[in-house]
Amino acid sequence: MKPQVRTLAGHLDDYLTLRRALGCKLIRVERHLRQFLDYLAGREQHTLTVEAAADWVRRSRHGPTAPGLGMEAIRGFAVFLHAHDPAHEIPPPGLFPRRRTRAVPYLYSPADIAALQAAAGRLRGPLRAETYTVLIALLTVTGLRIGEALALDDGDIDTGEGMLIVRQDKAQSFRLVPLHPTALAALAGYRHRRDQAFPGRAATALLASRTGDRLTYNAVHKTFTGLVSAAGLGPRTGRCRPTVHGLRHSFAVNMLAGWYRDGADVPARLPWLSTIMGHSGPASSYWYLSSSPELMALAAQRLQAHVDRARQS
Repeated sequence: MKPQVRTLAGHLDDYLTLRRALGCKLIRVERHLRQFLDYLAGREQHTLTVEAAADWVRRSRHGPTAPGLGMEAIRGFAVFLHAHDPAHEIPPPGLFPRRRTRAVPYLYSPADIAALQAAAGRLRGPLRAETYTVLIALLTVTGLRIGEALALDDGDIDTGEGMLIVRQDKAQSFRLVPLHPTALAALAGYRHRRDQAFPGRAATALLASRTGDRLTYNAVHKTFTGLVSAAGLGPRTGRCRPTVHGLRHSFAVNMLAGWYRDGADVPARLPWLSTIMGHSGPASSYWYLSSSPELMALAAQRLQAHVDRARQS
């Protein structure tokens, strides 16, 4: 039995390597699939069958959307296995369909950003207040994912071209994000004061932690939750809560809203927005239209104006 299990595990390693080479992270997928292989080993079963997949999904408890997530992970792996050995069965798409629900993004107003910045400015510790003030500003003006911002090194700032080199994103090895001269100046000032606070530090990270090392996501999540509370921001609904990711949503919505107000050709500009945000294509960026009632209204006004012109011609 053990050699057979190792063979399945080897196929899984190959599958994950292939998918990750295409830009997928698959953290939860890997966890689900390794648990499923443990389940097959317990049954002394060497072949993936629909019956075994369904039984494991029914027995698993990973949250309200887990059945769909677990079966979706197995289905993708099963297609890979089936190509190597037709004895492996592929679960049909309708079996435990995944329920896709998205949280409603919290869109920060300029006053909200100012309140967060003020709260960050009251943090204690060497350079800590300035680090979080800069982080919030950076996310606001670039639309970076928090993981991308934390991964930035000093060498990722191209002052000559006025660009930020983002080396960690979902779809590409890197992308370029333009920076306004005021943002470049603010980052230069922060780096100078950071090096004064932590002379001779070995870390190359742009944003420094309490000890001068790279900030971690867990530390940022905890601190940002405190800043939200200190700024007096609260959930608008049960599914619309202020999170650090909301800064990215706000950047996209503000960019689109500005284009609509200026009368720009939004569809023509969407590929540019998709590129700097690290989206796989404009379709991902279009989702932000539904994030803001104001943005939907602007889009509707543009459509109505187009219809009116067509009727008059």
